[in-house]
Parts: sequence; structure tokens; C-alpha cells
Amino acid sequence: QVQLVESGGGLVQPGGSLRLSCAASGSIFRITYMAWYRQAPGKERELVARINNSGSTNYVDSVKGRFTISRDNTKSLVYLQMNSLRPEDTAVYYCNSRDNIALDYWGQGTQVTVSS
Repeated sequence: QVQLVESGGGLVQPGGSLRLSCAASGSIFRITYMAWYRQAPGKERELVARINNSGSTNYVDSVKGRFTISRDNTKSLVYLQMNSLRPEDTAVYYCNSRDNIALDYWGQGTQVTVSS
């Protein structure tokens, strides 16, 4: 089992920045990658960014050049640095991890609101 706890959401003006954090605990040695998803009202949950154990990353096109996913060396923390935020980035952001037997784990979510 892996437990995930997000923090760092909030209200920010367009063009501003936020950094989300996700702390993983439990069987973290089983984690193969960690990711951030988001879900806006009335929309499906979408993958925002992902980082694997080798440090390789991928992003949804809409955030490329604005968001950066990173992790600490122990792999127990993952971050999402979000710059140049837009109103369309407003959503609940979820931390996700997948372990070595393809089980997915989710955090409780943190609200990000981009509004003037």
C-alpha cells in the first residue's frame, strides 16, 4: 500500500505561480512512477505530468513550458511547479502513483483556482 498526501493548492491570479507537493509513504519501494492529474468541473480527469524512476518526464501539451514535475532523491516527495497559470488550469489536482504490480494509488486532491 502507498499513501499519498497533497498540499500547496490555493487561489492565484492569472500569470501567477503555485507549487504542489505530494508526500508518499508506505511501500514506496514499489513505486514505478508518480504523476499529477487534474479534474475540472464537468470534465474527465486528465494526466498533467508524470515522472518515472529514471527521472524521465512527460506532460500534457497544454502545460508544456509552464509546469515542471520533479522529485526528491528518496522518491518520497514529488512536486509540480506551475508557472504562468491560466484560468483553464483551475481544477482539483490529484497525486497518483503506480506500483510494480500496476496498482494505482491516489491522494485526496487539492484545489487550484486561477482567477482575478
